[in-house]
Amino acid sequence: MDYLTQIIDPPPSRGQLLLDGVRALRKPKLDGAPVLPKERLVRSAVELSATGIAHYGRACGFRREQGVPLSYPHVLAFPLHLMLLTRPSFPYPASGMVHLANRIRQHQRLHEGQALRMEVFCERWVAHPKGQALSIATRAYSAGTLVWESDSLYLRRDVKDPVGEPWDDALPLQEDGLLRTQRWVLPADLGRRFARVSGDFNPIHTSVIGAKIFGFRRAIAHGMWTLGRALAAQQPPGGLDQAEAHCDFKLPIFLPGQVALWNHPVSGPRREFEVRNFAGDKPHMRGLFVWNENRR
Repeated sequence: MDYLTQIIDPPPSRGQLLLDGVRALRKPKLDGAPVLPKERLVRSAVELSATGIAHYGRACGFRREQGVPLSYPHVLAFPLHLMLLTRPSFPYPASGMVHLANRIRQHQRLHEGQALRMEVFCERWVAHPKGQALSIATRAYSAGTLVWESDSLYLRRDVKDPVGEPWDDALPLQEDGLLRTQRWVLPADLGRRFARVSGDFNPIHTSVIGAKIFGFRRAIAHGMWTLGRALAAQQPPGGLDQAEAHCDFKLPIFLPGQVALWNHPVSGPRREFEVRNFAGDKPHMRGLFVWNENRR
């Protein structure tokens, strides 16, 4: 597919993103199949700043000796995701789009102070049993080399006859031997705190009233906070060279609340895990984390 590249420097302000989100609350009813937007949004030099990494680390529980968190570049790209979802070329209202899954791959070690070229584009439609899904691709380059990438799957519920390849990428999990290894107590203001770090001020995360408007009884935690917190609990010290993290988001986590990390008590560079309620009978996120042990 031929994309129209647009350089986004400087990035839009928080106020502009919120205004664009309000403007995109209503879209004309589709007549026929949705058309994939053709814009490729680019930020030419995004710094992996020590301050930004530290703020993100405190929000999710990463320690400095763990290096650049595997999930951190996603927050740098998120404003571009939001720009794509709120543009007139996107066929659905941005509100109500559900983040279903994320796949992250890091190809080279990332460093504080490093500048990345971030590219974001709508990659493909996916036919999901619950509606029309969309994969948004993020690619990060350093000196012309791809060093980090992710694919984020978003869902528009209740769309009849969705287009694209059928979704068949759900993560399996070996239930036998899974143990509760950590408990996390989540405060009521977690959504607001993570919003300041991530730039995701969706009212379902930051406001009880906003959450109720969209059908939730209380504010819910960000899915990407849940992934970040799970990786922080398992990412080894010394930083990562090559690594992958896959996650499927399940039931929402209501704030305040408490959840637990369940995983297999194994050694080595592979973790299969779930974030569940403390009792262990309701899954919030399922994940797989794999890394190369040849660390410096």
